[in-house]
Amino acid sequence: MKNIVLSTLVATSLFVGGVYADASSTKTVKEINTIAVEKGQKQAVDSQKKLIDEAITSLKFTQKALVNLDAGETEKAKANIEKALGKLEVILSAKEAPRLLPVESAVAVHEYLGTKADVEAALKEVNTLLKQHRVQAARVLLNTLQSEIDITVVSLPLESYPRALKLAAQYLHDNQSAKARSILGIALSTFDTAIEVVPLPLLKATDLIAVASELSKQGEKQKALDYVQSAEDELKVAEILGYVSHSDNSYEMLYDAVKSVKKEIKGKNKAEKLFDALKEKLSDFKKNIFSDTK
Repeated sequence: MKNIVLSTLVATSLFVGGVYADASSTKTVKEINTIAVEKGQKQAVDSQKKLIDEAITSLKFTQKALVNLDAGETEKAKANIEKALGKLEVILSAKEAPRLLPVESAVAVHEYLGTKADVEAALKEVNTLLKQHRVQAARVLLNTLQSEIDITVVSLPLESYPRALKLAAQYLHDNQSAKARSILGIALSTFDTAIEVVPLPLLKATDLIAVASELSKQGEKQKALDYVQSAEDELKVAEILGYVSHSDNSYEMLYDAVKSVKKEIKGKNKAEKLFDALKEKLSDFKKNIFSDTK
């Protein structure tokens, strides 16, 4: 079973914003984006769900039981099933037992370095390929159109896994080894895989806005405008790559906020309040964003 959900990181540590204590540095937009991606990857690794040792050990005992049955060692199989269930006793007895027990976790980064125009050109090519029935070529090209950190967590379903072990034990008690073996095989192949998606363009936009805010305070208006424009470009990439929120007008709201910030930077007044409003809107947007189930 595979579920794809937006990472809870979207509303927490990855999007706190800001990568520099010294915003007046001469780092380029590319360097800022690189740091944003590296920071996002590190925090994604740090935030991986803690694997549950009891669940992993239980799986090992279940695998041993299956090997025992293949060798005709019924009593050993019974003993290993009991051990497998025993490893879950504490978890099962808890009042609020988790629905899933993480047994494996991994982080993968897929960064798209192109612009909105590049994405549009690629999508046009995909449509051309599909019209020519070159589906596999189109698929390969589509697979490049992602810019995200994927946190994959493989978990044991706590509701069905222990039940399968108990059923297998019952079959062994009834001298039905074949049925027990079949049930154990199913138990060892039934996992829940959740992929938590963190869109990279939003990480980049967040850090670019944070730097632009500091530069604006220091009176470096042109630099601030450049960073705001780069942040807007990242938002456009996020939009066309399909990282959308539950609200259809979310990007319009962000673009309006960016436009207001640009206007204020060019004027005589300070833009701190508008920057704060933009950051808040971006934060709200990231909390509501979602990825379609693949």
